[in-house]
Amino acid sequence: MSTLEPLMERNFLEYASYVIVDRAIPDMRDGCKPVQRRILQTLYSMDDGKFHKVANVIGETMKLHPHGDASIGDALVVLANKEFFIEKQGNFGNIITGHPAAASRYIECRLTNLAKDTLFNKELTEFQDSYDGRKKEPIFLPVKLPVLLMLGIEGIAVGMSTKILPHNLIELLQAQINILNYEPIQIYPDFPTGGIVDVSEYAEGKGKVRIRAKLESDGDKRIVITEIPFSTTTESVIASIESASQKKKIKIASINDFTSEKVEIEILLPRGVHTEEVIPQLYAYTNCEVSLSSNIVTIKDGHPVNPSVNEVLRYLTDKLRDQICAELELELKKLQNKQHWLTLEQIFIEKRVYKRIEDATTEAQVTSEVYEGMKPYSKYFVRALADEDIEKLLEIRIRRISKYDIKKNRKQIQEVQAAIEEVNAKLSSLTQTTIGFLKDLIAKYKDEYPRKTEIQTFDSIEKKDVARQNIRVGYDASTGFFGSEVKESEYIITMSEYDRVLFISKDGSYRIVAPEEKILIPGKVIYWEPFDQEKGVKFTVVYRDKDRIPYAKKVHIYKFIKDREYELIKDKDGKIDLLLPGDATNSIKVHFAPAKRQRVKEAEFDLGELEFTGPSSKGRRVAPKPITRVQKLRDESEMDADDAQSDIAVETDSSQSQPEPKKPSGSGGGPTGGQTSLF
Repeated sequence: MSTLEPLMERNFLEYASYVIVDRAIPDMRDGCKPVQRRILQTLYSMDDGKFHKVANVIGETMKLHPHGDASIGDALVVLANKEFFIEKQGNFGNIITGHPAAASRYIECRLTNLAKDTLFNKELTEFQDSYDGRKKEPIFLPVKLPVLLMLGIEGIAVGMSTKILPHNLIELLQAQINILNYEPIQIYPDFPTGGIVDVSEYAEGKGKVRIRAKLESDGDKRIVITEIPFSTTTESVIASIESASQKKKIKIASINDFTSEKVEIEILLPRGVHTEEVIPQLYAYTNCEVSLSSNIVTIKDGHPVNPSVNEVLRYLTDKLRDQICAELELELKKLQNKQHWLTLEQIFIEKRVYKRIEDATTEAQVTSEVYEGMKPYSKYFVRALADEDIEKLLEIRIRRISKYDIKKNRKQIQEVQAAIEEVNAKLSSLTQTTIGFLKDLIAKYKDEYPRKTEIQTFDSIEKKDVARQNIRVGYDASTGFFGSEVKESEYIITMSEYDRVLFISKDGSYRIVAPEEKILIPGKVIYWEPFDQEKGVKFTVVYRDKDRIPYAKKVHIYKFIKDREYELIKDKDGKIDLLLPGDATNSIKVHFAPAKRQRVKEAEFDLGELEFTGPSSKGRRVAPKPITRVQKLRDESEMDADDAQSDIAVETDSSQSQPEPKKPSGSGGGPTGGQTSLF
C-alpha cells in the first residue's frame, strides 16, 4: 500500500491538472478551450475563402487534437451556433428546438470576417509541438476580442467547473472603451434565444440571473410564447407546461407548437380561466422562467482563477492594448526594413557601387568592394550594413539596374517614411489608438450583433401565491384518516399543495400536515383547521396533568416541521379541558374533585392574567387541587343562551361523551379565519 499510494497520488494530480488546463477550462487570454482553439487554427490554415466540409475540418483538426472526431465535431457545431467565428452552410441543428446537426459529411463551414479580422496573426503567435510532434499548434490565439465573455462557456473538470454566461459583443467593446477612458462599466449577459433577464443578483458574474420567456396575451383565452429562456428548448418548455397541467398546477385547454425560424408556442385556456391568472403560474411552475448561476473559472498564468466579469474585462483590455502595441511594433519593423532596403538599393545603383565588383576575382573581394563602396554613404543608412544586406544587393540583376527608376524609388521611400511617422504617432498615443480600433469594430459590426435579451427587474413569484386551490381534503373522525382520498368525511375543505392543516388532539399533541392523499392522524382530534403559515395561530389552553391538577397558558404556534408531532402537554397522561382561539380574556371556573371535609368546591381564574409562552411550556397552575371539569365564564359582551352550544368547556368525567372536532371554518371554500369556539 505504501508503494501504491505515492504512485496514485502523483498520477491523479497529473490527470487532474491535464483535465483542468488542457481540456475543460478555457484560457483567459483567448477565451478558448484547447479543442476550440485547435478548430479555429485549423480553419485558418485551411482558409481559401470557400466552404469546407465539416468532416474534412474534423480530420485536419485531429492532427492537433488527440481525443477523437466526436468531441471535435460536437465542439465545432456548438462554436458555429454561437455565430461569431464560424459561418455555417447546411443543417447545424437548432438551439431553439433542440434538434441535432446533420452528419458532418453533409454540412460545411468557414471562418467569418470577424474571426479573420480579430483572432489571428501568425507572426505574433507562439506555437508549440502538437501531441505527436508532427505539427505546430498555438499556445493561445492573439485575439483582439473579449472572447471569454462573448461565447458563454461551460466545462466540468476534476474538482471544479466553470459556467460563463454569454454577453453582447458591442456592449463588451463599449465597456472596454470606458475602461480605457477610466469610466465605470456595467455589463450584463445577453442570450441568443432572447427572453427577459433580471440581473439584480448577477454580482459581476459571481451571482445568478433569472430569465423569463416572452409571453404575449392575445385576448383573454390565448397566450403565445415568442421567446424562450436560454438553456431551454421549445420541447423542454412544452414538456414542462404539459407536466404542470397534468399535476393540476395550471389549467390549460391545449398547447400548439408553430415554431419555425422563430418561437411560436400557442397556449389556449379553458372556460373560466383567464390569462392574468395563468401567466404567473407559467413563470412559477414551468420552464418559462429559469435561474442560471454564473461561476467564472478560467486559466490565468497556468492556474485556475475565479475572477469577476469586470476583472476579466479589465485584464483583456490590457491584453488588447499590448496586442495592438505588438502589431504596431511589428509593422514599424517591417517598414523600417523596407526603408532600409530601398535606401541601400538607391545608393547601390545611383552611386554605381556595383561597378566596383567588376575587377574582383574572389567572393571575399566582391564583398569587400561593396562594403567600401557603400561606406561613404553610411549616414543615410537606416541601420548598419550587414552581410545579409550585401548578399541581397549582389542578387540584383543587370536588368533591374538598367531599368532602375530613380523617381519611383524616391516616391516609395517617401511613402514608407510617411507610414513610419503614422505608426510612430499611433504608438505614442497607444490608448487612443486602441479606442479607435474598438470604435471601428463597433461601427462595422453593431448591426450584425444587436442585444437580443431584454433587461428588466421582476418580482419573484412564490409558488404558493399562485397555486390553484384544487385539492379537496377531509377528515373522518371515526377512522382518524385525513386526505383527498377520504370520501366519508362530513367536513371537506379545498386547499392548494402549499397549504397546511393544523391538527390538535385531546392528549395535547399537535401536528401540521400537507394535503396528502390519505394519512392517519393519531389520537382523538378536537381541532383541525387550515394553518396560517405567515402569522401562525394563537390559543389559550387549559389542561390537567396526570394528577388532575389544572394549568393554563397562552401559546403562539408558528414554527414547525411538516408531519412532526409536537406537544402542548408534556405529561403523557394529561388532557386538554379547554382550547380557546386567540388571546382569551374571560374567566374560567374549575370544579374540584369531591373530598372529605371539603368546603370549597370550585374556584375562578382570570385568563386575562396569562402571558404568551412557548407551546411546550407548562404554564400557570390554576388551582392546587385535582379537578373534575372546567367551565368557561362569559363576559357581559358575549352571547349567553343561543351561543351556549359553541362553548368549549369540556368536562372530562368518564361519563361525559367525547366532543366532536371543530368543523373547519373554511369548509368547502379553502382557509378562512377561525371561530370563537372549537367544539
